[in-house]
Amino acid sequence: MASQQGTVDFLLDQLAGAGSVSAKKMFGEYGLYCDGKMFAIVADDQLFIKPTDAGRAWISVQGTPQEAPPYPQAKPYFLIDGALWDEREWLGQLARRTADALPQPKPRPPPKPRKSASAA
Repeated sequence: MASQQGTVDFLLDQLAGAGSVSAKKMFGEYGLYCDGKMFAIVADDQLFIKPTDAGRAWISVQGTPQEAPPYPQAKPYFLIDGALWDEREWLGQLARRTADALPQPKPRPPPKPRKSASAA
């Protein structure tokens, strides 16, 4: 089941205080980015945050972190209960702390030049 755009829009609004937050559609689901780092996945209208020590410590303030894979054969992510989505400051801090703990994305290689069809 694909996630709804309304769910993603709500989460982006809630996460606005974390920095430059955006979403990219990926196979019917969404990757969430903070300052260019993918830190979360929205799958089946659920929020999955990449696991980091900083994120685990922050989530522990609210209780025990729940872990689940966002899709089959995926590594476990932190599954954020929908009741916590309304906690704008807490959610923004989780995003910020997680993004800060993640490495910078690898630069993409430049595109290879296309072979032109030349007339002989």
